Amino acid sequence: FSWSDRGWMAARAERDPGRAPLSIYEVHLGSWRRHADGRWLDWDELAATLVPYAVDMGFTHVELMPVNEHPLDASWGYQPIGLFAPTARHGEPAGFARFVDRCHRAGLGVIVDWVPAHFPVDPHGLAQFDGTALYEHADPRLGFHPDWATAIYDFGRREVVNFLIANALFWLDRYHVDGLRVDAVASMLYLDYSRKAGEWRPNVHGGNENLEAIAFLRKLNEAVYGRHPGALTIAEESTAWPAVSRPTYTGGLGFGFKWNMGWMHDTLDYLRHEPVHRRWHHDRMTFGLMYAFAENFVLPLSHDEVVHGKGSLLARMPGDAWQQFATLRAYFAFMWAYPGKKLVFMGQEFAQGREWNFDAGLDWNLLDLHWHRGVQTLVRDCNRLYRGQRALHARDCEADGFRWIVVDDRDHSVFAWLRTGGDDTPPVVAVANFTPVPRERYRIGLPRPGRWREILNTDAAAYGGSDRGNAGGVDARPGDSHGLPCHAVVTLPPLSVVWFVHEGGG
Repeated sequence: FSWSDRGWMAARAERDPGRAPLSIYEVHLGSWRRHADGRWLDWDELAATLVPYAVDMGFTHVELMPVNEHPLDASWGYQPIGLFAPTARHGEPAGFARFVDRCHRAGLGVIVDWVPAHFPVDPHGLAQFDGTALYEHADPRLGFHPDWATAIYDFGRREVVNFLIANALFWLDRYHVDGLRVDAVASMLYLDYSRKAGEWRPNVHGGNENLEAIAFLRKLNEAVYGRHPGALTIAEESTAWPAVSRPTYTGGLGFGFKWNMGWMHDTLDYLRHEPVHRRWHHDRMTFGLMYAFAENFVLPLSHDEVVHGKGSLLARMPGDAWQQFATLRAYFAFMWAYPGKKLVFMGQEFAQGREWNFDAGLDWNLLDLHWHRGVQTLVRDCNRLYRGQRALHARDCEADGFRWIVVDDRDHSVFAWLRTGGDDTPPVVAVANFTPVPRERYRIGLPRPGRWREILNTDAAAYGGSDRGNAGGVDARPGDSHGLPCHAVVTLPPLSVVWFVHEGGG
């Protein structure tokens, strides 16, 4: 294949991912769009439609649910059989290369989901490959995965480890992908994962840690980062395992980033409550800052949150339709101003109303409706501002880039915080009001005097809101408030988030 992405690859090698904007659009290629007769789009059709859409929306990367060959559509790719084969569902392997090349030429990165945690026992796969437990453990306490009725790799065998690492590097070498999102890492780390007493075997020290899997993950990350500067590895790890995204030489697992599952669970739990009851759950929105910088986090609103009866994000918001849309808009602006990289699953960016169905395309016709189009416009603007304002991304993973301003106003369900991006970077302040009651003349502390321009207001008419706001900005005056030397009086529209940037820095 003749690549035309030399400029992209060179720039990627020089980029510091932790201090660069990272906004990910997670996609299941088989249900993003479909032909009228139900056929899947091929790689070239995806390149012609998905790539310009993701670029127009301002995302920095697309994350593709597994593209390796798999026997069952309903597994979404997470039951891998052909680890070295892009699925033929979208055409020939060269088509996938053309897709990645098109992404890179458009300035869009490509992350693929990668599944080393288990593999199916189909006879045309790796299970009992030579008639014996060659790739998997013979002992079912180590080699059988109860959640998926699949086999588990024997990470204690050098040949198996080398096979898997070779496969990870294959996607980076052969297809120029920019990162791997490693699925179900927690299931690899613990010998007793989803097992009852007597169904697992302790390690040599008597503990429940899978020492061989830990060594494999460290070797994997050393290989990826050693050979491909600027590439990413991202762990879906749902426990409090320490140092997942810290270097191996400090005792970490060596991933670049980790999904922040706690943030996702806490914030969605807060928002499911009626606004009048949110004062009793205020800490759900603040607790995440207790550990926000312990890892390099990605904030994930992934496909897992819109399947298996959970409903869509929009459907999970309480109240009438106006309140549901307003709350979802506020949630997105809260997320984009919160420290951590961003990920949303396809359809969320325009507030798809129904739960995701892997067997049908998204409901693109909803964009004919103002409220849905308004959410899409908001997400596009959030991405534009997140990329354009260094304060919103340059210190996503560093504690000195965040400061609470209002953290304890549970009676009004108001939160306010400051984002900074280093020297000479204009600071950004975000203020959230998670009740349907407008807050007039609400006083907040600010670090600098002068004009603070309102750069985002989720209640704007363009997004489907009631168009309350601050007439373009507020003026900060000297006078202590909330531990800061200046203050301003702001209007907080109902169920809204507003962002202000100090004009002194541009």
